[in-house]
Parts: sequence; structure tokens; C-alpha cells
Amino acid sequence: MPYVVRDEAGQIVEVRAQPSAAAAEKIATDDPALRAFLGETPRKADVENALIASDLGMIRVLEDLISVLIDKRIIMLTDLPKAAQQKLARRYELRSKLQDLGGIVTDTEEVMLP
Repeated sequence: MPYVVRDEAGQIVEVRAQPSAAAAEKIATDDPALRAFLGETPRKADVENALIASDLGMIRVLEDLISVLIDKRIIMLTDLPKAAQQKLARRYELRSKLQDLGGIVTDTEEVMLP
């Protein structure tokens, strides 16, 4: 692991292979501060993983958007392709089941008794 020298603001100003009086702090080679100091950009895999993670959130946004458009009668569910209708119907069914369980299971997954 490399050793770093930091300035008064805590920014890395020097990296050494061996410890010294000035460079006594060991740092992981994948530490973001070290990577930034070395001028490395995020790895492609890191960016792809971040996109995949954001895809899950975007799916929910799109589902909610479609629901709003249907509720406001801007579009009809039947305006969508059959495959999209089936996928949305399945999601609505699953979300409905989750809401039905809302009174039984808490966030900590403990069963609530009457």
C-alpha cells in the first residue's frame, strides 16, 4: 500500500512507496482521493454499475409516470403494446400484494399480532 503526504486542507500532495516522517499515512490503492490525485477517472465497470443501479430507480419513475398519465386519462393502458400492458399489470399486482402486507409486516419484518 502506498503512503501519502497531505496538506493542511487534507488533500494528497505526495505519494510514496515507503513510509517516511512526512508520509506515514497508509492508504488503499483504490481510495478515491488517491485515484483523483493520480488523475485516474472512474473505471468503466464502476460507471456501468452505477448506471445499472440507477436503472432500478428509473423503472419506478417510469412506472409512476405511466400511472399518472393513465389516471389523468391522457393515455389508456390499452394504448401500450400488449407486452408492456402485461408487465405493468404484473407490477401493479405485486405492488398491491406488498401494500396488503403493509399492516402485517413492519419495516423490521416483525409480525404484528392483534
